[in-house]
Amino acid sequence: MTASIRPVVVGAGPAGVRAAQTLVAAGLRPVVVDEAPAWGGQIYRQQPPGFTRPKRALYGFEVTRAKAVHAAMAAIRDRVDYRPHTLVWNAEGERLDLLSDGRAATLTYTHLILATGATDRVLPFPGWTTPGVYTLGGAQVALKFQGCGIGRRVAFLGTGPLLYLVAYQYARAGAAVAAVLDTAPFTAKLQAAPGMLRLPAVFAKGLWYLAWLKARGIPVRSGVRPLQVEGEARATGLLWREGTRERRVACDAVAFGYGLRSETQLADLLGCRFAFDALDRAYLPVRDAAGRTSVPHVYVAGDGAGVMGADAAERAGERAALALLQDIGTAVDGARALHLERELGRIQGFRRALERAFPVPADWAANVPDDLVICRCEEVRAGELRAATREAGAREMNRLKALTRVGMGRCQGRMCGTAAAEILAQACDTAPEAVGRLRGQPPVKPLPVALARHVEPEEVGR
Repeated sequence: MTASIRPVVVGAGPAGVRAAQTLVAAGLRPVVVDEAPAWGGQIYRQQPPGFTRPKRALYGFEVTRAKAVHAAMAAIRDRVDYRPHTLVWNAEGERLDLLSDGRAATLTYTHLILATGATDRVLPFPGWTTPGVYTLGGAQVALKFQGCGIGRRVAFLGTGPLLYLVAYQYARAGAAVAAVLDTAPFTAKLQAAPGMLRLPAVFAKGLWYLAWLKARGIPVRSGVRPLQVEGEARATGLLWREGTRERRVACDAVAFGYGLRSETQLADLLGCRFAFDALDRAYLPVRDAAGRTSVPHVYVAGDGAGVMGADAAERAGERAALALLQDIGTAVDGARALHLERELGRIQGFRRALERAFPVPADWAANVPDDLVICRCEEVRAGELRAATREAGAREMNRLKALTRVGMGRCQGRMCGTAAAEILAQACDTAPEAVGRLRGQPPVKPLPVALARHVEPEEVGR
């Protein structure tokens, strides 16, 4: 029976690697499709050939886990059909449309595990389109993969664990960190501390990053409100408000972000049912404890199913693979499956505490000026979104898109959709879940105009 099973794993981060490893152990040969040039995902991203920074410098406290994930994939490399540099830009039926090295192809499957990861949650503020302003994730990619910083003197802004991690990584690499500015109040962290003690080792690492930064004289502020990035040709400074006082820090780059949002476009295109998740403040694919979606033989795992971090992603990838094996009639270790689900539940409790410690600014949308660009692809401003609600009665995201073109650009709403939904909800005086979500459209990421037209289906396991 296994000869007729054609499993595909999309993504080769912690979730995708553990899923593939589990399938290989059961005698299957999965296809592993990944945009990156090498496995590891964002958190355990590997350096390009010729770069020689030691792994300890790249991954810090996570070096042991990084090495384990890298080694796991290396050990099964000859037993999977591994396809790096490959974008899945569309999905329908039991077929994926791919772009690899400038050529298009299709890939059929019988079972699909989506381990698509997450990206930055972007909440714009004045000056965010100034050259030298990056997301936290973009700043981290530059450091890990390119071996360089985004500037000589960098200010870090936003909220969430990634804020402190990336600032720490930059400082350890020798960059000048101008300031770490957290929009969440310090009292929120104190109130959430008992919940974060569910995972004491993780909590301790967060405290270490904070203490390390402060011990080196780096300004760390909580409860701030960003006001403006200064500069025209390049960022020259950052203004923010702390209490009633307006402050400024000189910098030539800014990295900002407000936690992460799941990459769910492929699940959407496949017709998976979605529901609003209050913890992620977003619509996510509905799934059971094992990762099964509402579409038969389609599974989700890792941050693409709900942001919970790399440790949870490894467990979720394995659990989704075990569910796939169960569904094709292969015997699995039930005790192991139950253990994974319990571990994921424990991490979920920690994640709830994190959200209390690093909340998205509740008043962000109310304080956005009308002239602020929200969708930079189509240059749609906040005032236009509010006017569509006030003058045309838009109360749902796809109606807002039709009226304003928000989310119609290159990113297909991946970057601007969250912010637009927050503004629409505030303008309608309702909750974010009430305004819905942008419907997925292919291609999920930009394609070259001169795309080679090779679309013959490929055999999995070729």
